[in-house]
Amino acid sequence: MLRDIPAEMVGTVIKVVAKPGDVLAEGAMVVILESMKMEIPVLTEYAGTVVELSVGAGDHVQEGAVLAKIEVE
Repeated sequence: MLRDIPAEMVGTVIKVVAKPGDVLAEGAMVVILESMKMEIPVLTEYAGTVVELSVGAGDHVQEGAVLAKIEVE
């Protein structure tokens, strides 16, 4: 089952940590956002395999935007 990993707030992607094919545990870091001069790690709520990244470093995202999709095992 595919699950979306959304942005929790408006911000700019400063680093993409995961890549397609990575197997992540629940709570693993996917990207790091910068918002209001703070670095905010975006963590997955699900264990599974990253199948798609929708953002890259420097991208500006809105709250709720899909950052990645993960195939839940």
